Amino acid sequence: MPRPILATVHTAALRHNLDRARRAAVDARVWAVVKANAYGHGIERVYEGLRGADGFALLDLAEAERVRALGWRGPVLLLEGVFDARDLELCSRLDLWHTVHCDEQIDMLAAHKTLKPQRVFLKMNSGMNRLGFAPERFGSAWTRLNALPQVDEISLMTHFSDADGARGIAHQLEVFDRATHDLPGERSIANSAATLRHARQTRGDWVRPGIVLYGSAPDFPEHDAAHWQLQPTMTLSTKLIGVQTLKAGDTIGYGSNFTAEGPLTIGVAAVGYADGYPRHCNTGTPVLVNGVRTRMVGRVSMDMITVDLTPVPEAKFGTEVTLWGRSAVTGAVLPIDEVAQAAGTVGYELMCAVAPRVPFAPADGE
Repeated sequence: MPRPILATVHTAALRHNLDRARRAAVDARVWAVVKANAYGHGIERVYEGLRGADGFALLDLAEAERVRALGWRGPVLLLEGVFDARDLELCSRLDLWHTVHCDEQIDMLAAHKTLKPQRVFLKMNSGMNRLGFAPERFGSAWTRLNALPQVDEISLMTHFSDADGARGIAHQLEVFDRATHDLPGERSIANSAATLRHARQTRGDWVRPGIVLYGSAPDFPEHDAAHWQLQPTMTLSTKLIGVQTLKAGDTIGYGSNFTAEGPLTIGVAAVGYADGYPRHCNTGTPVLVNGVRTRMVGRVSMDMITVDLTPVPEAKFGTEVTLWGRSAVTGAVLPIDEVAQAAGTVGYELMCAVAPRVPFAPADGE
């Protein structure tokens, strides 16, 4: 038998979260963002749950080919555009829409020989200072694109840096609106946080939810997933493979950085940093054992962690341990954001970091 660790993908939760994003977006169309292999879930595994979207947004041509191979005939958007002039051939063949964020990409289009004009999303750097044309250059970039026979429709987009926090979006929205007020074209400006927190201000033609589709709150810890009515789409679970009884003064694991203050029963769970469980998690990181909330104790090893069994004295070899997601025993949920917070990171990273050696499976009945 293989090790008992398993990553479970919940199709029904994906559908639910997509519907939640759509309700927040009101009358806008919805891109389902599936970059980074659908945030670690696997594009093929999430497709059934997200095929109700109006389009799929992703990062590169390989991901686009996988979406087309699944039978998707609707819009597919390359969020960073093309990386090489040769990519435009595949854009034509696969009927891909693509972002244009720099002069070099316009140059590639101008030199591209095609009989079918391409749909592009012209990106503005409205303050994020990653990709996009500066506001004062945005109009000239639009004019240049509009003159190309290789270009069909031009949509306008930007990306918010602080939609999840106190600064908000007003400063960037003002920049974007001022630079685009006299330009035609559909707008796409709202990411996950803007879709949920600033729906009235960011109503456009397309919204781009990412992390919310996978059940993580974009503004945690101010709000958790339950606040936004999101459901976990990935459960990482394993089982106990050992139980130890400690006395006062006994230590646990490498570095002996946890010392029992009195009698203590601990369980050894088959998961470690080689599976993608964050090594930076320390004593106190929440886990569920048999659906009951308890804590990790000691240091994360390559293949094992140790957990406090005080709240679950009935636990034994083979008892379920939920690292994040939904317990199959009780249905209790351990939000991935809480585990990420204990590791000093975000839920996005934990989803994307699940190791290749961890098997995936659909939830029972899905």
